[in-house]
Amino acid sequence: MEGSSINPWASETSLSVERLFAEFGIEPIDQVVDRLPEKPVFFRRGIVFGHRDYNQIADAIRLNHPFYVMTGFMPSGHPHLGHLMVMKEVVWHVMQGGTGSICIADREAHAVRDLSWDDCDRYAKEYLNCLFALGYTGKTYSQRKSRDLQDLCFEASTKVNFSELAAIYGFGPDTDLGHAISVTTQVADILYPQVAGKPAPTVVPVGLDQDPHIRLTRGIAHKMRMFTIQEHDGCISVRSKNAPESAMDSIAGMFPRVRRCSGHIDIYDASCGDVKTQIRNIEIAHGGYGFVTPSATFHRFMPGLQGGKMSSSVPDSIIGFMEDDITVKKKVMGALTGGRQTLALQKEFGGRPDECPVFLLNLFHMIDDDATLAALHEQCIRGELMCGQCKSDTASRVQEFLVKFREKMDETEHQVKECGWL
Repeated sequence: MEGSSINPWASETSLSVERLFAEFGIEPIDQVVDRLPEKPVFFRRGIVFGHRDYNQIADAIRLNHPFYVMTGFMPSGHPHLGHLMVMKEVVWHVMQGGTGSICIADREAHAVRDLSWDDCDRYAKEYLNCLFALGYTGKTYSQRKSRDLQDLCFEASTKVNFSELAAIYGFGPDTDLGHAISVTTQVADILYPQVAGKPAPTVVPVGLDQDPHIRLTRGIAHKMRMFTIQEHDGCISVRSKNAPESAMDSIAGMFPRVRRCSGHIDIYDASCGDVKTQIRNIEIAHGGYGFVTPSATFHRFMPGLQGGKMSSSVPDSIIGFMEDDITVKKKVMGALTGGRQTLALQKEFGGRPDECPVFLLNLFHMIDDDATLAALHEQCIRGELMCGQCKSDTASRVQEFLVKFREKMDETEHQVKECGWL
C-alpha cells in the first residue's frame, strides 16, 4: 500500500499508528486533552489516539465558544457495538457545548454497497434510535434528501479533480462516477454544519481509515476561501484568491492602517485573530463561505470477536444491539482471546490482555471504572484469571448493557419520528 493511499471502504486496515503520525501528519492526542476541563474515558484509555487540529476544539470547549461535532453513518447494515465508540464521542462533544450534526450517508451506501433506498431508510432509523438512546441532541439529515447539501457538493466538486482522487483513494479507470460523487458528498457533509449555521470549528470523530475524507475536505475548505491570511513581520497580509473587488474595498476600509497592492492588502496595528474574524465576515457578506478548516479525532477500532475489525460482513465478529442473551453468550464464549494454549501455560506466563478482543470489549465499553479495568488487566497478566471465566463475566456485562440500552431505545424511539425518519 502506498503511503498516500488509505481505503476508507476496506473492512480492515493494517496501517500502524506510528506510520500515520510519520507519513500522514496525524498528531498524538495526549498533549491536547490536557487542555480540556475533563477527560472522558475514550481519551483517558487511549482509544482516541490522534487528531488533526483538535486544539481549536479544545479551546472552544474550554472557553465556551461555538463549535460543531459532526459524523456520518453509512446505513449498510444493523448498528452494532463497533459503532458505539463514535456515537459516544459525538454525544460527549454535544454535552460539552457542541452543536451536533448527524448525516445518514445513504447516497454512499447506495453507490458503494448497492443498497436499496428502502433498506437505507430502515437501517438509518436504527442508527438514529441508538444515538438518541445515548442522549444525542442535534440535527440529523439524509444525503439524498438535502438539496442544500447537494448544492454544496457541487461547489466542492469544482475544487477537486480525478488525479487528486486517484492519489488519495487509489481510484482508477474502472471507478464509477457514483463512487467518486460519494466522496465529494462526504466533503460536503463535513462542511455542511457551517453552511446550515455559521462558520465555526468542526470536529469529526472517525476511525483512522476515514482520514482520506478528512484530508481532502481540509484541502477543499481552504480552496473555497476567498482569501489567504499570512502574518509577516510588522503586518498581516490578506491575499485574494478569487475575491471580488468590492470585498477588497471592504477590507481596505475596515482597518485604519493598510497598504493596498495588486491582489493583496497589508494590515498594520491589528491582531491576527481579529483580522481573521473580520475577513471571514467580509467573505460571507460577499457570497463566500468563510469556512473554518475542520478538525478530526481518530479512534482505534474495537477488534471483532474473531479478530480483525468488527464488521457486519463477519457476523460472528460483531454484537448487534438487538441480539438476544443466548446469541451474545455464544459469540463471546466463542471469541478469540489473548490466552495461552493450555491452562498450565496461562497460569505460568499469564494472558495477553492488550491483544485480546474480550478484554478490549471491556476496555472500550463494558467496564466504566478505571480501577476495576486495571485490576482485570493485572489478573490476566498474572495468570490469576482464566479465559473461560473472563468470557463468562464479559458476556454477562454485555447482556446487562444491551437490556438497559434497548430500554433506552424504546424510550427515545419517538425522537426518530419527530426528526422525520418514521
